[in-house]
Amino acid sequence: MVLYPMINKNFKEQLSDLLNCDIKALYPLARELNRKLYFYVGPTNSGKTYQAMNEMTKADTGTYLAPLRLLALENYESLKNNGTPASLITGEEELFDEEAGHICSTIEMINFNLEVDVCVIDEVQMLDDEDRGWAWVNAILGSPAKKVIMTGSVNALDIIKKIATYLDEELEVVKFKRKNPLKIDEKHTNLKDIKPATALIAFSRKEVLGLKAKLSKFHTVSVLYGNLSPEVRKEEAKRFREGKSDILVATDAIAMGLNLPIKHILFTTDRKFDGKEKRPLTPNEVIQIAGRAGRYGHHEVGHIGGTSGTVLNHISDMFTSPMKTIKPPVKVKATQIQVEELSSHLGTKNLTTILKYFSKHMKYDGPFEAVNLKGMLELAVMLDQKEDLSLEDKYMLSNAPINTRSPLILNGYKKYVNAILTHSVTKFRLSSKIGGIARTQLELLQAEDEVKKISLYLWLSYKLPELFPDKQKAELCRVEINNFCENSLKSNKRLKPMENRNRNRNDGNNNRYQKDRYGDKPRSYNKPYNDRDNRARNKYKEVDSDNKDSRDEKKESNNESRSPRRRRRRER
Repeated sequence: MVLYPMINKNFKEQLSDLLNCDIKALYPLARELNRKLYFYVGPTNSGKTYQAMNEMTKADTGTYLAPLRLLALENYESLKNNGTPASLITGEEELFDEEAGHICSTIEMINFNLEVDVCVIDEVQMLDDEDRGWAWVNAILGSPAKKVIMTGSVNALDIIKKIATYLDEELEVVKFKRKNPLKIDEKHTNLKDIKPATALIAFSRKEVLGLKAKLSKFHTVSVLYGNLSPEVRKEEAKRFREGKSDILVATDAIAMGLNLPIKHILFTTDRKFDGKEKRPLTPNEVIQIAGRAGRYGHHEVGHIGGTSGTVLNHISDMFTSPMKTIKPPVKVKATQIQVEELSSHLGTKNLTTILKYFSKHMKYDGPFEAVNLKGMLELAVMLDQKEDLSLEDKYMLSNAPINTRSPLILNGYKKYVNAILTHSVTKFRLSSKIGGIARTQLELLQAEDEVKKISLYLWLSYKLPELFPDKQKAELCRVEINNFCENSLKSNKRLKPMENRNRNRNDGNNNRYQKDRYGDKPRSYNKPYNDRDNRARNKYKEVDSDNKDSRDEKKESNNESRSPRRRRRRER
């Protein structure tokens, strides 16, 4: 009679301890090192990241944590070119140099058990990001380095101070000033009047490619947007940097650490879709993007403008407004250990249930709050349908780098999940052959998605090499498709726009092409197609290309059916 209350009490105490977390205790090595924190704070083009990298290079060992794979790759190559041996670690690749004391890594790939002298955490204001902010929080709390250098904008200063106070670690703030001035245009600039070294800012892939098509009649144009792979973005940036293209059209992807010789930034719109609604640009967004104008060493002054009076007025107002300070709490996601412990206490392997319980009940000391990431929950719901999948595999797969809006990527993801469930070795295969250059925006989009599907395979080959062994083949295919994308973009030929049709399509593998993503028939992905829309089925009806006579007869028959006069003429 007495035993059960005792067990219940112990259970409640254990659960209470688990749900009231002193988060800094999760990183014991960092706590042992008596760390000193530095915050190099300043606007873009102020040299703060350059100085931080110099400090890291002087040390015997160091880690650079990048917000993007592209920046990790660029700094890795920069270290090697300057004679500093380095290794590269991202979610898709590991390039180890046994003699290297320095590592360039994407921030999610930080090793909390590898002690170094200096750790550089770049773009630290990203800790406020809704989807990825947790990675910056973890890095600040757990970087196992004696000297931790954070670089970022002034809106992160207050929250960094609060985190340092919580950690009871010394913080030194080093302020940087912009190296050259920025000026707002007095009047808007028409597209026909733009000059070389101008970057046009839009906020969707469709708008970027549309502007490229307009401008390609008079200029050579490079483009940058989020769906492009890091390799293609690097090549497009290189073309602009070397003067092989004189105009750049980009989304706000340009704001993240890319150093380009831009003299004039022109906003083509003052609104962006943030995943929920189309809203006006904020001061933080405008200031971060505008700061890319007037690259030091290339231009004495940077200019900021708009392509219409309305846009220019809003940009001017936002640019002269103070940046919005990041307010606590900052978001923390569940770790694998926390998920496993909650599973044990709750008596369930359902990841969705565990994650929802975590966000509702977990309490942290300090300026932190437990959250569930939208993408992680979406995948958890899907994974929980696989009853025999282990909780460890569910957690790992819920963190997969995928875009569920892409049917190509989503179907590949489902296939790989089933392979893990059945412990089947999965060889890499392309969804379709790609050659030449893209003729339509759709063909380019599907090639971009193919690269992301390859990235997913490489991510899994890093996690489960015994089940996904074709790493080398996947990397070679990625090079091939990246070349296809880059050749298509630098050809300066107009890509046929995508059509927004209210219909769904299946390809031969029963992949569901979602509305507004794949809305036109691609050349490279066209065998076979099923379509419920009769008009589309007639339009795209397959013809035996080897039988020219049959094709001619069909064409003639169609012409006759459309023209009674022509039919009567033939009868005579």
